[in-house]
Amino acid sequence: MCDLMPASGALPGVGDCDIDAFLTKLRAETTALTWVGLCLAALLWLVTPVVTLGVPLPALLLGANARDRHILALTSTRIYLLRQAVFLLKMYASMCWGQHPSVRSHFNLAAYPVDPGTFRTT
Repeated sequence: MCDLMPASGALPGVGDCDIDAFLTKLRAETTALTWVGLCLAALLWLVTPVVTLGVPLPALLLGANARDRHILALTSTRIYLLRQAVFLLKMYASMCWGQHPSVRSHFNLAAYPVDPGTFRTT
């Protein structure tokens, strides 16, 4: 997710937006199918540089420029499943980024109030 939405100028990247806490909360609140889909999308991103770049390395071991080329290749591939996997990762990265107080303050928006936890009932 951090490669999909890096910092740019004064805007923080998703890596600056407490992504670990976001993913922990997401895991606790989402359905198993959604979580499995997100994990599979991350796994596809990890193992597909051999397809997109012809490099037999996991995406984590690529340099920054190679990871950028890998992401570009995944988002523009003709293979629909790969494009959708990247879309899923970017969607959740955007949720993490867009709700973060530092991003909201950059756009002169008030921070979201604390979640009252009333959405789900048991």
